[in-house]
This record gives sequence, structure tokens and C-alpha cells, in this order.
Amino acid sequence: MSGVLAENWARIRGKVAGFLTRPMALAFLPALSLGAFWIGGDTALIAAAVIMPLIYMLIGGSDSNRFTFGVGRMASGMLDKSLFAAMVQRTFDKAQETTLTSATFRIEIDDADELAERYGQAASDTVVSRVSERLIATLRDGDAIAQTGDFKFSICLQPVRQLDLELCIQLAGRMQSALEEPISIDGTSVYITSSVGFCQLSRISNGTAESWMEAAGTALREAQHHGPSAIRAYSDEMKRKSQTKAELREEVAKALESGQIRPWFQPQISTDTGLVTGFEALARWQHPERGMISPADFLPAIEQADMLERLAEVMMFHAFNALKEWDKAGVVVPKIGVNFAGPELKNPRLIDKVKWELDRFDLTPERLTVEVLETVVAGAPDDVISRNINGLGELGCSVDLDDFGTGHASIASIRRFSVSRIKIDRSFVMKADLDPEQQRMISAILTMAERLNVETLAEGVETVGEHALLAQLGCNHVQGFGIGKPMPFDQTLDWIAVHNAKLQDVPRIIGNRTG
Repeated sequence: MSGVLAENWARIRGKVAGFLTRPMALAFLPALSLGAFWIGGDTALIAAAVIMPLIYMLIGGSDSNRFTFGVGRMASGMLDKSLFAAMVQRTFDKAQETTLTSATFRIEIDDADELAERYGQAASDTVVSRVSERLIATLRDGDAIAQTGDFKFSICLQPVRQLDLELCIQLAGRMQSALEEPISIDGTSVYITSSVGFCQLSRISNGTAESWMEAAGTALREAQHHGPSAIRAYSDEMKRKSQTKAELREEVAKALESGQIRPWFQPQISTDTGLVTGFEALARWQHPERGMISPADFLPAIEQADMLERLAEVMMFHAFNALKEWDKAGVVVPKIGVNFAGPELKNPRLIDKVKWELDRFDLTPERLTVEVLETVVAGAPDDVISRNINGLGELGCSVDLDDFGTGHASIASIRRFSVSRIKIDRSFVMKADLDPEQQRMISAILTMAERLNVETLAEGVETVGEHALLAQLGCNHVQGFGIGKPMPFDQTLDWIAVHNAKLQDVPRIIGNRTG
């Protein structure tokens, strides 16, 4: 209640101060003095001369910066949230009434959760305190700043006559540089980075002070998608993208139940025989109005809607149905790969669900390959995730460690989770036939896998040269656009027929399995 009253009082002060400092109001002062003298003589004139300056000082008109950095400033040097909001409103109103302009910024420390986990909460609080000090040091006296989240800060610049895009980018870069200087905590140097989003007032048409700050927040989220250490300026296109993402979040539940989201299948083949050894089921959304929506756009929407587990159920259903259809058509597809993320793997009833689905389609567990990201395995303690992965392996399912080389999974993790195959990330495969360094990296991974008696599959194979090199080095399986693009189920039978026909006409690539 007191915070609301303080905010309302601050807004009233700001509006009155803004009115009294306008040239039109100042022009009336002589008239007010003459009116007081006409009505009450010398006494009224003296009273007006004393009272008017007192009113002016009371509402803060004598010093515009006092409103910003005097009232409401906490011990850290930050404004509290309510007075910061009032300052943004005042800046917005002043810019609307004049030719002045401004900009709002949102800045957040990158990977803040890891910071707290690695150094502890006390050290994390120290980092935030240092960040506050450094941000304040980069600003002018008339600029307003507040901490609006655990690791997030909001800034509103004092109105100025000129503030173009380049100046805003320079200021954002200056903030980032200040924060990137090492922070000493108990003799340890801690390095941080930050993402910055900002919105120039000129970018807000027919908006409000609140929408102005929200626009800076939208720019920050866009920066974080391209981070770390990214800077993004708000634009109308960003607004449209933000609206689209919000709409997608609202539509994902319907899309999952209506069949708009279903798997497309990408083939995997043996480098030794060339035969199909499996398909990976990859989620695709065919929207009735927007057309094909990229997984990069809709998967975050599904995650934010807390429906990843439902997605896994839908994918598993269609994947098993595809296996039955391939069997019915008389084509050999030994396995189907389905991706399982953290939320699904945390379900204590996951193994029972998988058993039920396998029984429902009369399939053996060996036909399912459970694909788990390396980052999930690397960060999984001995809990439900560990029990589920090992339980699925004991059931008879294959376990693929996806995107190998991009996370921090140790050899012990590979053994602990009964991994049957590692999928070499495409970043190692790209142009491997032309880059000796890439070849050495792949050889090291393949040697490790051979010693651990684990199969290998290379992702992102796009050229014949990459395919041939991987076969010669001893990689067991390959997958990528150079083999076959993801396709809807009704195209898979034709693709398999064409692929098998090619195998009759060309010599197979013999892998070098020695050593």
C-alpha cells in the first residue's frame, strides 16, 4: 500500500513539476504576481513571492535530477521499482510534450544460474552488487536505473535532444565492457558477460510508458537468443515475432491433439552395407494458416507451455505406427529414434509408459532408440533421470547420446548410462573431408568409442566426400541431408525403394575397420 502511495505521489510531483517548468507556465508568473497585488496589496504580493517558490521546490521542480536520484534511492544506489516506473512515465510524458527523446535499456547477466551454482549465493550477491556499481558509473546523473530481477537491471535515459541508434549501441557496449572486467571474490577472479536490449522512444508509436519498457524487454530476450554478450535494438519486426511466439504458445496444445504436429523421418544408413539401419523421428508443425513452422520457433513454445512430455507421447505414438506400416509394406527398418528431453526423463512412470506403448503396437523394445542430449546426461545426477535411462536400456531399448562433443559428458557418464551409440555432432562433420583438424577430432572420438565398445553415428553429413571419409575412418552409421532430408511418412516408402535400387548399381563404401 505504501509503495502504491509513493508511486502515485511521485507521479503527481512529476506531472506538476513538468507543468511548472514549461515555458507557458513560467509566462503566467508575472500575471499571478500582479493578480495577487491587485487583490491583496503588498501582503498578498509578498505571500505569493514566498509560497510559489516553496511549492516549486516541494514538487522537485528546482532540480530534475533530485527526483531521479534523491527520493527512492536504495543503499545500493538503485531506484526502487515504483519510483523507477514513475521516472519512466515522467520521461515519456516530457518527451511527448517536447522535441526531446530518450531510450530504455534492459540488461541481464548471462548464465546467472550457473554463477550461483558454481560460486554460491553469497558470491552471487557480491557480483550483483558490483554490477550495480559499474552500471551506475557508466550513466549520467540524470539517468534512472533500477534492479528489476535477481540478475536484471532496467535503465531509462534522461531526455536529450538527439539520441540515434549508434549512440545507444555505444552505450550498451560500454555497459557490457564495464561488466566484463574481472570481479574479485575471496581471491578468485570471476568473469561475467551480459546481454542488452534497448528501445528508442522514437520506435514506440501510439504507445505508453509501460509498452516502452516492455519493448526493451522484448529486445533483451532477442539478444539472449543470440548470446552471450549480444545487443539488440527493438524493431517492429521483433514485435511481430514476439506476437507470433505468444500466439504459438496458445496454439500448441490444439496442434498436438489435432495432428498438426507430427514426426517427419530422417534416414540413417550403415557405412559398411549402405542399408537403412533406422530413422529418426523429428517433430514438424504443419500449420493450417502459417504453413510449415520451424522447430526452432515452435519447440521453445512447447517448452514454455510445459508440454514437452505430451510432445514425446505424440512422437512415440506416430513413430511406432510408422514401424508397423513399414513392417506391413515388407521393408526393413530395424529401429526408430525418438528424442527424450529432461521433462520426459523426470517422469517416474516413463518406463511403464514406454512398455505400454510397445505392447500396444506389438513391438519389441529393440525397435526403439531413445535419443538423449549429451547436455542432459552430463547434468543428470543419480536420480529419476538416471534410473529412467538405465531402465530403458535394461528393457532392451538402444540409448543414443545425441550431439556428442557439444556438452561435457565424461567417459564415466557413457558407461553409467549404458549408452549403446554416440551421435557425433555435425560441427565435427562439416567439411571434414577437407579439414585435417576435423579429421583428427573425429578419429579421436571413433577410437574412444571403439575402446568402449560403443557404436557411432555421424550427424549432418551433406556431401559424398564427408560420407566416404567417415566410412574410411570407421564410423558405423551416417545421417544428414546428403543421405536424405526429413520427410513425411508417406514419402519414406518411395525413398527406401529408390535408395535400395541405388545399392544394386554402385559399389558399396568399404570402411577401414582395422586397428
